[in-house]
Amino acid sequence: MKKFSLIFIFILLASGKINAQSDYNFTGYLENLQTVWIPKNSKQWIMMNSITNRFNFAWYLNTGFTINVSMRNIFDYGQYFQVVPGYASFITYDNGFINLTKKIASNISYVFYTNIDRLNLLYSRGNFELQLGRQRINLGLNAVWTPNDIFNSSSYLNFDYVEKPGSDAIRLQYYTGVASSVEFAYKLNHNKQVTAAGIIKLNNWNYDFQLLGGVMEKDYVLGGGWSGQIGGAGFSGEMTYFRNKKMFADTNGVFVAAISGNYTFSNSLFVQTEFLYNSAGKVGKAGGLNNLFGRTYSAKNLSPAMYSIFGEISFPITPLFKADVSAIFNPGDHSFYIGPYVNISLTEDIYFLITAQFFVGDNNSEWGNYGQFYYLRLKWSF
Repeated sequence: MKKFSLIFIFILLASGKINAQSDYNFTGYLENLQTVWIPKNSKQWIMMNSITNRFNFAWYLNTGFTINVSMRNIFDYGQYFQVVPGYASFITYDNGFINLTKKIASNISYVFYTNIDRLNLLYSRGNFELQLGRQRINLGLNAVWTPNDIFNSSSYLNFDYVEKPGSDAIRLQYYTGVASSVEFAYKLNHNKQVTAAGIIKLNNWNYDFQLLGGVMEKDYVLGGGWSGQIGGAGFSGEMTYFRNKKMFADTNGVFVAAISGNYTFSNSLFVQTEFLYNSAGKVGKAGGLNNLFGRTYSAKNLSPAMYSIFGEISFPITPLFKADVSAIFNPGDHSFYIGPYVNISLTEDIYFLITAQFFVGDNNSEWGNYGQFYYLRLKWSF
């Protein structure tokens, strides 16, 4: 926490020196998420409950500085702690250079902790921006698999963490046009490994393009992507090549690419599909519980399979009632995930979600080891 204290003091000193009129913005939510897990080949119901409170605070100073602080306070309790070894340590692990996750109380059946996932100072002047501290660096252009997102990869299955994790980083951006820029970002993780990249963003032919090059921990990276439309349908793609720095001449690199398309019909029916290719992935059975409960997820390892296919259909049955179903299929081992959900707006600020995750396949296939998950969530935003 010493590193956190130094950063926090720096931000306070910076804000104190500015001494200018300012505006504030404060938002957040309070939610209760009930989970029932039925493992494969079991009739036992494993119960889990999570109460989450989030605060988002932004202080806008009229000299071009903004201070952003966001935190989550989470109380998890239930049977996961007995069934999944090390579950409390897993969910409170902070991979940032600065440990901004504090376990307040825990026992064999519960944990209460707080996590600061945004703590940064943003300076903006003209076409130039500088951001220092824990922040979200989102380079992804697709909705599900984002090979360009070397700083902040996050699994599609983690539906309850919509804000996604942040990085302890410095980011510089210079806007050369309305939709074009030159950027540089530098991140340190918990093990002092560096992820850094230069990024060029362009807009031509009504398409957004990006190119990036740099390092991601143990690899050199080179990638690019695009986002636009074809005949009214959204069309995007990303690809990144990874090559080990220490064994550059002795090993083959890893090439990860994903292409996405989506379309909204006149009746508001929305359909989306994505295809993922991972040159280091397995053609046969690609399973193991670490796929869901491990920390190996990254832009280089978006799936242990060589090929993956995603599909989604959603429809607003009424303005307050939305239904959706998504699926991921591994054609190599024929396992799949399917996730239906309905989201109901009870009031302008209160939402009720009913969803499930079904994992189907043979033992040791990519999706065949998990069973079924059922969720109920009540959320109040303020």
